[in-house]
Amino acid sequence: MSLQPRRKNTAAPPATVKTLVDAVHSRLSRARVAFGHGTTNAWDEAVYLVLHALRLPLDDLAPVLEYEVSSVGRRRALRLVDARIRRRVPVAYLTREAWLGDYRFYVDARALVPRSFIAELLRERLQPWLARRRILRALDLCTGSGCLAVILATVFPSAYVDAVDISRPALAVARRNVNAYRLQRRVHVLRSDMFSALRGERYDLIIANPPYVSANVMRKLPREYRHEPRVALAGGKDGFDLLRVILRESAQHLTAGGLLVVEVGHKRKQIERLFPHLAFTWPQTSGGDDCVFMLERGDLTGAARAATEAPLRASRAGGGSRRR
Repeated sequence: MSLQPRRKNTAAPPATVKTLVDAVHSRLSRARVAFGHGTTNAWDEAVYLVLHALRLPLDDLAPVLEYEVSSVGRRRALRLVDARIRRRVPVAYLTREAWLGDYRFYVDARALVPRSFIAELLRERLQPWLARRRILRALDLCTGSGCLAVILATVFPSAYVDAVDISRPALAVARRNVNAYRLQRRVHVLRSDMFSALRGERYDLIIANPPYVSANVMRKLPREYRHEPRVALAGGKDGFDLLRVILRESAQHLTAGGLLVVEVGHKRKQIERLFPHLAFTWPQTSGGDDCVFMLERGDLTGAARAATEAPLRASRAGGGSRRR
């Protein structure tokens, strides 16, 4: 343990958790680092860095604010913040962990740092949209670290899950997380370029958090994001190359009444302009009602196919896609 209850009446005020958090917060603020990999501001990241460095529970800062910090614990925290500022590395890559709610995942630079609004919806078992439909087979497309596949298999204990990605290094991270949650018997991690290795497979539920960053935005990303695999971020010229594949091919991989859930960032208006014939449902998440859409299999047949093919041809004319 790197701390102890604060002593009273000492000659010089000792370093406490509070003073250390304040110092780290000040440094992060002055350095103007970019957030978005588990935290969204300097204060939350300072709290996380300090509590992680001191090996304290991450869920409650108040009870330990006045605890003294040993010199070893202080050095450990300052080494983390030094690396965070100097190298502009996402904090998750420094600590080798990322959290989605109560779920902890291993992560390193082989895979995108876990972050997804779909995780919020999964924790509520996708209610009320799934109603009483039973999930026996599910697909996590572009699985990356495997985080959503793990949550999916946990909240639907009868489901067998295929966790798919094109990146072999990312799949190694996914297998580590699947093993950590002892889900090897129900979560199948496999390499596939989108649906290419899934011929004939059908699922009650398909979830996807595909690359959707446009080429223009990719050129302007902060340094922190450049530590992540490019293939996990870049979505082609307008960001929707892989989305077009998903919309075109999902119907043949969904069971009757099956549900497709896709995360697309804050791009509702752009997507509705591109695909006006699709009856998207946009559930509310902590990021708003423009981050995740849902479509049933019936929405993806007929008119939906025609609506996705024209934009797809236009995209191919402008250049190929980078698939994750």
